[in-house]
Amino acid sequence: MIESFEYFCGLTVMLDNILIATDGSDKVSVAVEHGLDLAEVFGATVHAIYVVETEAAYILTVGVSDDEMEEYREFGEEVVTDVVERAEQRGLDGVGVVKTGKISQEIVEYAHENDIDNVVVAERGRGTIEKYLGSNAEKVVRMCSKPVTVVRSP
Repeated sequence: MIESFEYFCGLTVMLDNILIATDGSDKVSVAVEHGLDLAEVFGATVHAIYVVETEAAYILTVGVSDDEMEEYREFGEEVVTDVVERAEQRGLDGVGVVKTGKISQEIVEYAHENDIDNVVVAERGRGTIEKYLGSNAEKVVRMCSKPVTVVRSP
């Protein structure tokens, strides 16, 4: 667990709103836990975001029905509800949101529109496409004017 930012850096920083991006996978669970720890240190409100990606190669090539998109949204609701409940168990306020669109763009827009002080994202494995186009974490770091914490899974 994170002890104290001031202890490590000698700075006084306040984080009131922390955004945790999640897709519900095991690889992202380390980032979710880190974001919750960080929020607990500062007593920050936890914002959990899940993005139903509409630009993914598999969606563009095979197409996805309205029912399948609704299943993705419902899964996203379950994922963010879990993060919000975990925040509340720590005595923190939590907000869960499911967006539809480009993952990195939706994360950045939410951060700017909701006075987010720090965005927490997971670094994922780099597949062939990511080697050339960049991962969502890299895009968030490049596009977001807010501080971004990238958490690597072990």
